[in-house]
Amino acid sequence: MGFRLPNGSTVEVASAYAAAVAVAAIANASPAVATAAGHTLQNGDIVLVESGWAGLNGRLARVTGVAADNFSLEGFDTTNTAKYPAGSGIGTVKKITTWVQVPQVTEVATSGGEQQFATFGFLEEDEDRQLPTTKSPSSMTLTVADDPAQPYVAVVEAADEGRGLEAARLNLPDGSSILYGAYLSITQTPTLSRNNIMTRAITLSLAGRTTRYSA
Repeated sequence: MGFRLPNGSTVEVASAYAAAVAVAAIANASPAVATAAGHTLQNGDIVLVESGWAGLNGRLARVTGVAADNFSLEGFDTTNTAKYPAGSGIGTVKKITTWVQVPQVTEVATSGGEQQFATFGFLEEDEDRQLPTTKSPSSMTLTVADDPAQPYVAVVEAADEGRGLEAARLNLPDGSSILYGAYLSITQTPTLSRNNIMTRAITLSLAGRTTRYSA
């Protein structure tokens, strides 16, 4: 049994990426093994994945098992060929080269991710049935102190304007981390409430499931 407090956690967003590396194939394995001729990735690098497999696309992964022309995506099991059809996982990965902290977070709120259901029933039955279908879209909103001098502000505002997929991560006090592939947006004007600090809201609209790594 374990439990923890979030106190001391930090949030970061990617402020720079290396050039995209073409992935010629991803093997159905655990962990998934990507083939990329001449890549320069190192063990421990964090990459943003774009893949023909929906289960990988838009997610962040930690690189492991580096070899001359291939590497593994730690924690990703692609052995299920029904979900990950052989030969369809090609795409690119982009290494995050620089992270910038989002300090002075006053509140974190999450929404979405609820299981949706298909409800049906047969003529001879008195009670309906449910089958799980998809989950609702997930997002995370950070309320931050309004401080336009902070380096992250320009990064998030550019991401808001560009509407592209970005990388973010939550660093927990025990050294573990949660990685997010998300579309970033930020409120243009701060909230104004007497006797309360001025704040802005940064929203991360998740493009896929989060990835969690232990220390």
